[in-house]
Amino acid sequence: MKFDTPATTNPIDRLKVVGQPVDRIDGPFKTTGTAHYAYEQHEAVPHHAYGYVVGSSIAKGRIVSIDLTRAQRAPGVLAIVTAKTAGKLDKGKFNTARLLGGPEIEHYHQAVAVVVAETFEQARAAAQLVRVDYARSPGKFDLAAAKDSARKPDRGKSDTAVGDFAAGFAASAVKLDAMYTTPDHSHAMMEPHASIAAWEGDKLTLWTANQMIDWGRGDVAITLGIPKENVRLISPYIGGGFGGKLFVRSDALLAALGARAAKRPVAVALPRPFMINNTTHRPATIQRIRIGASKDGKIQAIGHESWSGDLPGGDPETAVQQTRLLYAGANRMTATRLAVLDLPEGNAMRAPGEASGLMALEIAIDEMAEKLGMDPVEFRILNDTQVDPEKPDRPFSQRRLVECLRTGAKRFGWEHRATRPATRRDGRWLVGMGMAAAFRNNLVMKSGARVRLDRNGRVTVETDMTDIGTGSYTIIAQTAAEMMGLPLDRIDVRLGDSTFPVSSGSGGQWGGNSSTAGVYAACVKLREAIAQKLGLDPNAANFEDGKVAVGQRSVPITQAAAAGDVVAEDSMEYGDLGKRYQQSTFGAHFVEARVDAATGEIRVDRMLAVCAAGRILNPKSARSQVIGAMTMGVGAALMEELVVDRRLGFFVNHDLAGYEVPVHADIPHQDVVFLDETDPMSSPMKAKGVGELGICGVAAAVANAVYNATGVRVRDYPVTLDKFIDTLPPVA
Repeated sequence: MKFDTPATTNPIDRLKVVGQPVDRIDGPFKTTGTAHYAYEQHEAVPHHAYGYVVGSSIAKGRIVSIDLTRAQRAPGVLAIVTAKTAGKLDKGKFNTARLLGGPEIEHYHQAVAVVVAETFEQARAAAQLVRVDYARSPGKFDLAAAKDSARKPDRGKSDTAVGDFAAGFAASAVKLDAMYTTPDHSHAMMEPHASIAAWEGDKLTLWTANQMIDWGRGDVAITLGIPKENVRLISPYIGGGFGGKLFVRSDALLAALGARAAKRPVAVALPRPFMINNTTHRPATIQRIRIGASKDGKIQAIGHESWSGDLPGGDPETAVQQTRLLYAGANRMTATRLAVLDLPEGNAMRAPGEASGLMALEIAIDEMAEKLGMDPVEFRILNDTQVDPEKPDRPFSQRRLVECLRTGAKRFGWEHRATRPATRRDGRWLVGMGMAAAFRNNLVMKSGARVRLDRNGRVTVETDMTDIGTGSYTIIAQTAAEMMGLPLDRIDVRLGDSTFPVSSGSGGQWGGNSSTAGVYAACVKLREAIAQKLGLDPNAANFEDGKVAVGQRSVPITQAAAAGDVVAEDSMEYGDLGKRYQQSTFGAHFVEARVDAATGEIRVDRMLAVCAAGRILNPKSARSQVIGAMTMGVGAALMEELVVDRRLGFFVNHDLAGYEVPVHADIPHQDVVFLDETDPMSSPMKAKGVGELGICGVAAAVANAVYNATGVRVRDYPVTLDKFIDTLPPVA
């Protein structure tokens, strides 16, 4: 099915199941331990061995020699694989560095060997006996030092220009020119990168924690040099990904190589330090923002430049992308520069681009509002636009940013905010309010599904879509139930297996809308097949309460499958509506924070998110996504930072003791409001994504609240007390 005209009325609009706050159908399995993750496939692979990864202890250089003698003699050892013994390996499309290093070393903790043994403890102990002699080479580990050598990226549109930014900025009555920095961030998901590999002849089955099954399957095949049809990837449950599991990592490859060498299934899980230094992370940025406005607050010029780093062949953090679309202004400029750094690979993390970009932009907007003597909410409203500022003939399909801002301000009590910073106190606490706009582009991707009606009136949905804790099982079941006129308990959903039709996968905020649209397409075909078997007009058939009706004739749906299952398969593909209409999601974040006037301790008191993101397919799971994203935003604002050892080129705080993330005590009550919205330009579901919108702007809202409380502006994240304690207002 091709979606190339705006959606009209369809069965989803009944909203008997879709749009309802249904409990997650995978919840009981996860809470009882019966949801088997990649590393827990004990029934499918009952007697597997264990692999333990040996990582490079240098960041750049080469291996001179590897001595495996002691390790090979250790108890329980079955095999040891290195780049020298692995055979020819290619590099997949989605990896910047090779997943198994040697002799060249590209980054710290790059895998250089895997030790396979009977037990995990034996594999770990033997791995400590592997002796590697390295020749270290000088590396670049400091973004600030490498900034001047940064260049335009090889891929993508790195620079944009509309009007004359330099002239517009120079002529503006009120100007801002400021620098902001964001540090490297870790995904820090609960489940490690983990895989179990089993070979049957020349065919590989890989149970792995991976968000994008078809991408992963293809990359494994390329890397191993085997046909794609010889690889099966299975990821039924994923314990958090946030973009860190978009691509297969070294655990998957080394499990496959170890299993081939040991001639038995092998399980490999990366320990936490390897998750941080061996896999991907959100790269640090340096950002320069210039805004010029007239005295009445109209933006006349806006420019945003960003610098980030990655390994050779990598991509930048696209921190300027939201600035191209969020606010009006005739004269515009964005520029993206990429420096070569020899740190672990930088790549996608929840809301790549916008999450980092809005950390800077939405502070700059607040600073500009203050210069103008305007309320920050009103300044944003004044500079709203209903068309793409770079292409004014291209309207937004839906844009309700102003409504998000006004709804949030009223609900949060924004009128009680102190207009002059550092003037509101509660005992020893300085109290402030901050806010920020939220923006994330709406993305759609081709997605397929197979649906089957059996003689018992049950419908089974199969698609290689994954559930990374977002509720995919539930919204897919809701879609099938709505389309087929069946109760939710008569829908079975099977996910995360490359033998199922290729879906959109989970990432980029495209998963929920795209995967359910694929199920919609398959269900349309199934409805047609059922109606034809029952001798009914497919175009007039109504599916409801387990029956199919046309006019006065009503037939139980089970009759269609009396002689055998009825099966249909289809994909949802997209036309050019995305080119004709700018599709984006919008929101507003409001935060109240307090700062101890003596110690500088920061506490977040209240948080509110107002979101306009198309039809909300399940308000309960959508709210869960947003409050989780808001929590990550607090982490980005106040504590999260991968600290780089600029001498040796690694992330020092590579565990959850040193890399701080928010805990329950850090997070206050969180309120989430979804505007009642449908977007017929997006898909037949009329939905968009919301899981990444929830993090966009949160960190800036927190930082703006801290400024409102203290009168001290911090432009370098995280906002920690050492950056402002010496400039706090005097203690009364």
